[in-house]
Amino acid sequence: MDRRLIENFDWSIIWTLLAIISIGLLSIYSALYPQIKAHPANNLFIKQIIWLAIGFGVLGCSLFLDYQKLRSASLWVYIFVLITLVGVLVAGKEVNGSRRWLELAGFQFQPSEFMKVVIVLQLASYFSSHDISSYPSLKKMILPVCFVLLPVFLILAEPDLGTAISILAISATIIFFVGIRWKYLAVAVLGIMPLVLPVWEHVLKPYQKRRILILLRPDLDPLGAGYHIRQSKIAIGSGMLWGKGFLNGTQNKLHFLPEKHTDFIFSVWAEEWGFVGCAVLLFLFCLLIFLTLRVARRSKDRYGSLMVVGMSALIMWQAIINIGMVIGVLPVVGITLPFVSYGGSSLITLCLAVGMIENVSMRRYVFQTR
Repeated sequence: MDRRLIENFDWSIIWTLLAIISIGLLSIYSALYPQIKAHPANNLFIKQIIWLAIGFGVLGCSLFLDYQKLRSASLWVYIFVLITLVGVLVAGKEVNGSRRWLELAGFQFQPSEFMKVVIVLQLASYFSSHDISSYPSLKKMILPVCFVLLPVFLILAEPDLGTAISILAISATIIFFVGIRWKYLAVAVLGIMPLVLPVWEHVLKPYQKRRILILLRPDLDPLGAGYHIRQSKIAIGSGMLWGKGFLNGTQNKLHFLPEKHTDFIFSVWAEEWGFVGCAVLLFLFCLLIFLTLRVARRSKDRYGSLMVVGMSALIMWQAIINIGMVIGVLPVVGITLPFVSYGGSSLITLCLAVGMIENVSMRRYVFQTR
């Protein structure tokens, strides 16, 4: 291996990532403590450690592939993942009224999670083409918009509103980074406005409508659709400045807090470690995003910069949506907190994103020596 690859590896990203993962493991251990006591050798905490090992294996493997070789393969990977999304709707496993998982040889995975990375690769490849300049014309924006909307519609049909919103946010970040004229934005807003009512009436599921209404009126259904967010706010508020201490969160221990090891893991951390613990976690996320965007700034090629911006947006928007959801400023959409919540597909996807960021960082010397 060329020693310059190792010299350009950004260890500060890894150390920050490990700090966030440590917080995640502490929170998952607390959330699943009764299960861990009952089944010490077979529980979700052990599975999370296994997922972490797989995730870091994926991260490590992604370092050995020159990211420039992905430019020509990105379209084929995009088509493959798009086909798996269709497969989910046809033969996916249904859980709680949603089809989001495919099962292969006893292994379940969520194709929509991998689409987050794939859409970044595809958009980065398209916008880094020689015939695409900054502030591209409206004609040249049609194709990338189609790249985004195709998987979004398939994911909404599962239904998975949280992942669909994430992909839209990630794609919008890349497009803004490339540059978009304000008149195009105005046209887009004017074009979307007439669709709001039809989407509300015919696209959104009844439970999704209730979640949006609960955001506007928290007291509308405190024991039904509003129960999750109500209990989450109680848990976060009761943590106060320093928190109640590890394994001492009452909302957690008494099972008032739902989905506490996945979507609402931030509430577990906030109750036990208080405002100070939340500030530390938010600082680590901000630091991670800053360090990854520094890689984008240092990159010597357009494709690498766009890829890193997209991968950073993947982590950033998922964190913003999850935290906004659990504190009650965004509707509950069922999305995990990056590197903190329990989950396999999401964790592997995020580790792959970090691996691609490091991949760009390691190979920036190639363009320096040309």
